Amino acid sequence: MTLNVLHTSDWHLGRSLYGQKRYEEFDALLDWMITTLQEQQIDVLLLAGDVFDTSTPSNRAMRQYYDFLRRVSGSGCRHVVIIGGNHDSPTFLNAPQALLRALDVHVVGAATEDPADEVIVLRHEDGSPALIVCAVPYLRDRDIRIAEAGESIDDKEQKLLDGIRGHYCAVTEAAETLRAQLEEQHQARIPVIGMGHLWTAGARTVEGDGVRDLYVGSLAHVGTDIFPAAMDYVALGHLHVPQSVGGQVHIRYSGSPLPMGFGEALQQKSVCTVSFDGRKGDIRLLDIPCFQRLRQLSGSLPVLQAELQALLANDEPTWVEIIYNGDDIVPDLREQLLSALADNAPALITLLRVKNQRITAQTLQAQDTEQTLDDLSPQDVFQRCLDAHAVPANQRQELFNLYQDVLRQVLEADTHAE
Repeated sequence: MTLNVLHTSDWHLGRSLYGQKRYEEFDALLDWMITTLQEQQIDVLLLAGDVFDTSTPSNRAMRQYYDFLRRVSGSGCRHVVIIGGNHDSPTFLNAPQALLRALDVHVVGAATEDPADEVIVLRHEDGSPALIVCAVPYLRDRDIRIAEAGESIDDKEQKLLDGIRGHYCAVTEAAETLRAQLEEQHQARIPVIGMGHLWTAGARTVEGDGVRDLYVGSLAHVGTDIFPAAMDYVALGHLHVPQSVGGQVHIRYSGSPLPMGFGEALQQKSVCTVSFDGRKGDIRLLDIPCFQRLRQLSGSLPVLQAELQALLANDEPTWVEIIYNGDDIVPDLREQLLSALADNAPALITLLRVKNQRITAQTLQAQDTEQTLDDLSPQDVFQRCLDAHAVPANQRQELFNLYQDVLRQVLEADTHAE
């Protein structure tokens, strides 16, 4: 009996872009998802973390989420499995677990005390087992590592890696034991799917996508060898670029379904479908339509004016990020760009961000005062502090690692404080 699975992740419901709300885009995406579940005759929907953009989503983002889950039950899709990501509140996701389970929606918002509780058996309509899912959520530092006094950064990194590996081994061991029992009982070949929300070594990202480092240091960018061979497909979340990793076709990031920043504007977004016949899975990518055109333009003033005119000629509403890198100093850059457009430009072209890269000794101070926190990451701010205090280069890496550790703890505290 064929089983059709759809893998998606990183919806980031409620996310805005330089202050521009994106609820209409998310509505269009969720409509497309429902239609796709119906047309592709999907049996199981996997959502691999970062359902929401923050741990305290807006009322409208919550309505979108729950309304979507209600609509799934009428789409023909029998099961939904959702894991928590680093942006999600485990408490918020887990709160309606019992109620959602009645709709065959299985939620694992945070690591469980018993890894076997992250193993979910999904069944066909006749009650026979169809699929086993190792629904491993984002593993927070406190879930997998016990802090000890006097630890070095290297010690912390190694403990994190060992903790992640150990957790996946324990969950998969429970899944394999269960699979052996069910296959003997039902005389069937049952696939096992692993889920995860983490950063694998060698995977690709793009600038400005908002993807956070999950742990202190780089060692915790885990290798694909942490996923046991018993997993017939691994559905990953966290990175926004659709891709397989480590040369393993069956270990995949579905990527975010919407571009999370202008760096992703020209990226073709997709979801993964996997059709199982026994344990063998046939993997395909389904392209997602563009619901709001984004463009990032860079160049001199004449180049930018010409490119804006070309966008206007296409007669399609477009949100634009401008990066000016010409030689001339243009203090009224936004005004000059807007004046080059026709009267109907505001209905078609929205300049969400205009960044003037022209830096000289005369303009540096003015440029800095024009920057906002939208232009800077927390790492950028800390780097400027190091520069301002003339910290020697040989001390910077350790200080940066310690700062990353503090930042991670603050972010995790935000998601845990309800």
